Amino acid sequence: MASVLMFLGIAFIQTSFADVSSDGVIMPSKCEVCKYLVVELQSRLDETGKNKEVLRTGHGIDPAKKKQVDYRKSDLRLIEAIHEPHVCKRILEYNLHKERKGSLRFAKGRSQTMDTLHGLVDKGVKVELGIPYELWDSTSVEVAHMQRLCDTIVEEYEDALEDWYYNHQDENLMDYLCRDRVLRKDDQECLAEEFIPELEKEEEEEKKEEETEKKTKKKNKKKSKKNMKGEEGTTEEENQEAKVEKDEL
Repeated sequence: MASVLMFLGIAFIQTSFADVSSDGVIMPSKCEVCKYLVVELQSRLDETGKNKEVLRTGHGIDPAKKKQVDYRKSDLRLIEAIHEPHVCKRILEYNLHKERKGSLRFAKGRSQTMDTLHGLVDKGVKVELGIPYELWDSTSVEVAHMQRLCDTIVEEYEDALEDWYYNHQDENLMDYLCRDRVLRKDDQECLAEEFIPELEKEEEEEKKEEETEKKTKKKNKKKSKKNMKGEEGTTEEENQEAKVEKDEL
């Protein structure tokens, strides 16, 4: 019985991190979750890393009995970075950018698609998305799921995070946590994906060019059909004129 429960527990963990596609919803992978956990935790640590404050720990009036601790390696800094507020709450600041591929679909700020739709509404155009306008910018299912899985990783690998913080801060946190501990070797592709604004602009321009080409092709087809109809009309008129001439003769 215990082995069955253990098997079910493992199966649940594996499926909870899998890319499950249902009704157009692609859930975040374990790689994506670990990647953005590290991004946000490293960002928090960078915010406080310049603080050169020295903390005094211990009890009593005698300063000799108090221990001096560099804030950058103190328990307080680690607790603040992970738990105050919880680092995974930052995941809720992300939005889904469906125009981007892979892990880059998760990013802060509005997606280009939503920017365009909001722009149309501002111009007075009626846009129907099947949900109220007030919910357009609400947290997506994918982002909410990623936040919950982020909590799971922090809980399961808290000892590893502490070990890195106290003993290995000179090592890359993404490698230390995600590559070497959390992820399988065949599930690390997303860690190398990097957002390049210039590349996105090029892709946008290519899409616009493709759209203009399609429009021009459609216009040319319509023109050719009109010309064909016009030519057919002239030939019919010529045939009728020829018949009239024959009758007159």
